[in-house]
Amino acid sequence: MKLHELAPNPGATKERKRVGRGIGSGHGKTCGRGHKGQKSRSGDRKLPPGFEGGQTPLYMRVPKRGFRSIRKIEYQVVNVGRINKLFEEGEEVTPETLAEKGLCKKGDYIKILGDGNLEKKLTFKAHAFSKSAIEKIEKAGGSYEVLK
Repeated sequence: MKLHELAPNPGATKERKRVGRGIGSGHGKTCGRGHKGQKSRSGDRKLPPGFEGGQTPLYMRVPKRGFRSIRKIEYQVVNVGRINKLFEEGEEVTPETLAEKGLCKKGDYIKILGDGNLEKKLTFKAHAFSKSAIEKIEKAGGSYEVLK
């Protein structure tokens, strides 16, 4: 094969449409643009995406759903019953120690909930506590501290 023998595959290219070349061509007069209207005129037609000719666009017609506040704090909840099983008497329960034991991820905000029994005296440091958790911690002789 030589350079002058190179050609595109059959059907890979087609001739460009020559418009405005008389009535016999099939593309004379309006040149395939139809009659009147913005799309028939020459020049830039700068329309926003989703423009429906003045009709209310679909994205405005469908109902709006949901809202996610950027200030909402998502707490990782841990129950005192799970902590009772994994921690020894007198240990300190902090977000770091909870992450080491696999109860949460490092850097999570922690909320201690009161589900289960607490029979060990533990020192808790977390970002939030439920009322029932506070009662169980104090009943077991432990202490708690709210982190900022």
